[in-house]
Amino acid sequence: MRLPPAVTVHGLDHVRIALAAGLPVTLLSAPGAGRYAGALWWQAVLEAGRREAGAGAGADLLDCADAAAHALDAMRIGLRGLVLYPTAPGWERVAAIAARDGVTLLPERPPSLDLAKPGAVRTIGPWLAGSGG
Repeated sequence: MRLPPAVTVHGLDHVRIALAAGLPVTLLSAPGAGRYAGALWWQAVLEAGRREAGAGAGADLLDCADAAAHALDAMRIGLRGLVLYPTAPGWERVAAIAARDGVTLLPERPPSLDLAKPGAVRTIGPWLAGSGG
């Protein structure tokens, strides 16, 4: 499965910026956000951003780092895209459940434009259009 270009978002303001571009986008959480912010936070941020933007479902990935339990929690509440390092204890179990349920499970973060970096907002259009910003 090929995902649209990824944009690392750190909160609702970043989700708004990414969706405002009007181009296909994969919303990617900050590294390890599944561990410290949690799946419910991610779900709420995505839902609020999409509702405000009038955007339907799209690609999104919660980065759970090496926390398999957090990845399982994310799947339980209906999240459909995760990053989980293959060195995580229980990775095989999570991978089997993800495959069974049609959840995208990546072993590493895809390349992304991190909106927390200075100047990133100015390059989002070219990044999402595929010219790399």
